[in-house]
Parts: sequence; structure tokens; C-alpha cells
Amino acid sequence: MSTHDKPSARSVLHTPRFWLAPVIVVLLLMSALAALYMGGILDPKKHLDEFPIALVNEDVGGTLPGSDPAAVENFGNDIAAALENGIDPEKIDLQQLSLIESQSRLSSGTLYGSIVIPRDFTQQTIALAQGSVAATEVQQPIITIYTNPRAGSISASLVQSIGTTALEPVNKNMGEQLTTLVTQQLQAGGTGMQLSGASRLLLEDPVNVLTVAHDPLPDGTGFGLVAFYFALLLVLAGFTGATVVNSLVDGMLGYAPTEFGPLFVQNDVVGINRFQTLLIKWGFMIVLSGVVSGLFQLISRTLGMPVTQGFALWAYGTLVIIAVGVTAMSVMAAFGSLGMLINLFVFVILALPSSGGTIPLEASPGLYSWLAQFEPMHQIYMGTRAILFFGAHGDAGLTHAIWMTLLGLAIGLVLGFVVTRLYDRKGYERTHRAKTA
Repeated sequence: MSTHDKPSARSVLHTPRFWLAPVIVVLLLMSALAALYMGGILDPKKHLDEFPIALVNEDVGGTLPGSDPAAVENFGNDIAAALENGIDPEKIDLQQLSLIESQSRLSSGTLYGSIVIPRDFTQQTIALAQGSVAATEVQQPIITIYTNPRAGSISASLVQSIGTTALEPVNKNMGEQLTTLVTQQLQAGGTGMQLSGASRLLLEDPVNVLTVAHDPLPDGTGFGLVAFYFALLLVLAGFTGATVVNSLVDGMLGYAPTEFGPLFVQNDVVGINRFQTLLIKWGFMIVLSGVVSGLFQLISRTLGMPVTQGFALWAYGTLVIIAVGVTAMSVMAAFGSLGMLINLFVFVILALPSSGGTIPLEASPGLYSWLAQFEPMHQIYMGTRAILFFGAHGDAGLTHAIWMTLLGLAIGLVLGFVVTRLYDRKGYERTHRAKTA
């Protein structure tokens, strides 16, 4: 191209594409950010979809005073049936489990909470009814709602809200039954006694609903959010690290200019093909991954984050950074500058709201659950959470997370190998070609 053929600044600035392209891209990007991020957090209760909670009914029942000893009453069964009938099965996955099984599921993070009716619930209820007309000290029967803070702070709040809301009408109906029962017994006794105001108030709200955290989190965990933020660090290390390495390597090899303040540096192009260049970039990420993963853990420990499975956290963090970094570099090798935007969508914009790290997927719009099936951030969060909060047990999500991370790494390796080799064979060299007249 001759000097006379070069476009002038005036001609470029007067083209609509120059002004429209940046505006349209930024507006679309920011709109996607707002819709995805705000749409998932504003009303978690509205989006509940098979939110898993256990119902544990251990009540052995009891015999009402003056009734046939063989006629066993079981208020726990009545409450369990009322809860099942009163809860929308499409929103809440209420699973009837034993106490041992529910505790095991809570400890593996596959349950967000449980509602437990104790063995002596009916007996305590009968004692409350008897004590309401006698000068004896009584205790309210207790139903305990166990939350699982290790599965997320928002999920714990949802379990408490769901449990207390579901038990309110049950408690009211039970209070009406007890009040009627005691009133009838007083009338049948012919003593002329009546329920006092205090006794009536106690019977109308008979059940004491307690909320207890199952296996509470220690200090230094940010109310459970530390798993999400540590996973985010790993993703950013791979994504941002790949972008930095990609830019610096291209600059040193002469394929991209480098600017230092007012200085503009364009090195001579090195004779190296696309595939060899990508191998060099992959090598940088492999070397950096172990160091960065260890650095993240060292800094986090210094700031007070408790870590019981240090090696597992380092090893999985290293794998994540390699997988994300290798894949991000392959995308940039395949799509050029557009690859940076694709990486931003895959590893940040779509990944964060579908991670399940802040709002449980069962309390998020269906789109997020669909994205979580293949979005890397969700898999990485589950693996990190399993290591930090659930003893690095495979059934807590770690096994699945490792396999999905390895799958992502394999996809990145295959994509980079196939595309760069194809470009090299087709002769698509990374050089500027002047237009011919």
C-alpha cells in the first residue's frame, strides 16, 4: 500500500462504524451484566426450585389422659403430614429422612437444612396440655430447624425463613386442637374450672421452634463466602494471567506493540509459528499456576482463613489455574482479539451468577442452573467449598469438580492444538500483508 492509499484520520472518524461499534459493544456488555447479576439476587424465594430440605420425624407418640392405653396419639405424624401438604413440592424438595441420614447429608453439603421433630414431641405436648390446668411447671415441645451455613449464608437464611413460615399454620392448628381438647376435658370433669388467660395463650402457640446451625463455621470464613471468593481468585488467576501472558509474549515476539507511557515499542517479528507460540504461553501458565495457588493460600492463611486441607487446596487450585489459563489462551489463539471478549463472557459475566456461591442455584432463575452444568465457575466453587468446609470429601462435590475441571482442560488443549495447527498448515502467518493495487 502506498502512502497516498493510507486512510486519513478524518476519513476514519467520519465513518459511522467508528462511532457505533464501541458504543454498541459496551452497551450490550453492560446490559448483559446488569440483567444476569441483578436478575439472580433480587428475589431468591420467587425462584425456588426443588430446594432440598430434610424432614425428620422421630416422634414415638403417647397416650392421652383418660383414653384407651392402646390408642397411641402421634402429633409428630400430624405435623409431618401438614408440612408435606402445605409445602409446594415444585419449590421445596422436602425429603423424609432419618436423623443419621439427614446429618450425613448436611455434612456433605447435599442438604441445605432439616426440620427435626424429636422422639418425645407427643409426650411433651401432652404434658403441656396437662400442665395448663395444674400448678406444675411445663415446657413447650420443641421442633428444631437445622441450617447448613457451610452450604452458603443465603441458603441458611432461606431454610430458616422456609421452616418458620411452614410451621406457623401448623403450630396454629395444633394450638386450636389442644385448646379444644383441654376445654372439653374441663367441661367433662364438671369441676367448673376454666382455662386462665395465660394457659390459653400458651396452648394457642404450643410449639417452640428453634433454629440451630449444623456444624457452625469457624471465624475467618466470611459467613461462608470465603469459598466463593477463593474460587473467584482461582478463576481470575487463570483468566487474567492468560491475558497478561498472552499480551507480553506477543509483544516480546514482535507480534504486538508494547507501550510504556509515551514510549511505543514494536520488536522485530520472531520466526515462530502459531502452535509453537501457544506452547510457550501454556508453559508460562503451568509454571505460574503452582506458585500463584500457593501464594493465594499463604496470603489467605496470613489474613486468618482457616485451612485444614492445605495440600488439597493447593493442588486443586493449581489444576484450576492451569485449566482456565490454557483454555483462555486457546480461545485467544483461535479468535484473536475477539477471544478476550469471549473469555470475559465465559469466565466472568456468565460464570459468577451461575456459580451458586452467593445465591443457591435452587433459588436462582432456571437459566443459571442450566449454565451451571458447564460453566467452570460453578464446578470450581463446588470443589473449593468441599475442600474448605467439608473435609475434601469427594461426595461433597470435589470428585465431580475435579472431573469437570479436567474436562475443561482437555477441551482447551484440543481447541488450541487443532486450531493453531490448522492455521499453520493453511499458511495463516501472523504478519501484516499489504494490499496489492
